Amino acid sequence: MRKILFIINRKAGTDREKRLEGIIRKYLTPKAFSVEVTHLEYLGHGTDLAKAAVANGTDTVVAVGGDGSINEIAQGLVGSTTALAIIPLGSGNGLARALKIPLKVSRALEVIADGKRKAIDVGYANEHLFLSNAGVGFDALVADQFRHKTKRGLWGYAKLVFQSFSSYKGPSYEISVDGKTIQERAFLLTVANGNQFGYEFKLAPDANVFDGKLDLCVVPPIRLIGLIPVGFYSLMGNIDKTRYMQHFTGETIVVKSNELVHLQVDGDAVPLKENGKVAFRVHPGALQVIVNRS
Repeated sequence: MRKILFIINRKAGTDREKRLEGIIRKYLTPKAFSVEVTHLEYLGHGTDLAKAAVANGTDTVVAVGGDGSINEIAQGLVGSTTALAIIPLGSGNGLARALKIPLKVSRALEVIADGKRKAIDVGYANEHLFLSNAGVGFDALVADQFRHKTKRGLWGYAKLVFQSFSSYKGPSYEISVDGKTIQERAFLLTVANGNQFGYEFKLAPDANVFDGKLDLCVVPPIRLIGLIPVGFYSLMGNIDKTRYMQHFTGETIVVKSNELVHLQVDGDAVPLKENGKVAFRVHPGALQVIVNRS
């Protein structure tokens, strides 16, 4: 019998949780699955629950929530034989979209029941795990501001973007990719493991969580009106073919700047122990994930 633990982010809402638990029991019957459902109670709880699940021989841990919850739970699963599965209930759902996990709960449960697993790469920005992307540019600044907001979602994020844009000049960075060094000014400096931020915005359209590489995306300083083509080409999935972005791939990327003070991983701001430098690296095939067979 396959042992599955569901970890639900309480931001889903109490009524929604009750309905969700009913749907889970419908698709994962007691004859074939041993199912336990629990909830996140504090920051870091997902990692603790995932580590305990690994120790208990759990086959699959299901993250029910957004990219932040998924990241936290994955931290407890990296390097183990316990697989991560996803029911995407976040705003952007970047990793779920990159893995083609259905956004509809019932269909995501069908994928979990099917149980096909595959090992994906994970990235690290200094000591911080990321599954989709990490960045030190304008996205990291906005992520730092966004964490103080009670209202989430695309429109709240967009509002912060426009409020912060005029004062952001785009620092000059020293960038080393597998030992080769370049100097660039950048509005966005993002290192991608998966191919998108979420909402179908693909800054690294060809990034692949199975290729053992990280994709470096450098968007030079732009005017406000430049956000329109950047957004358009990102949605179209071909920004890497335009003049709005430089693209590099590598296994180890080191970024330095006197103006480097913010870091985001999978959309969440995280602290820097030392300002001015972030080292990115990839750990190939480190996380077992339940993937869509189709």
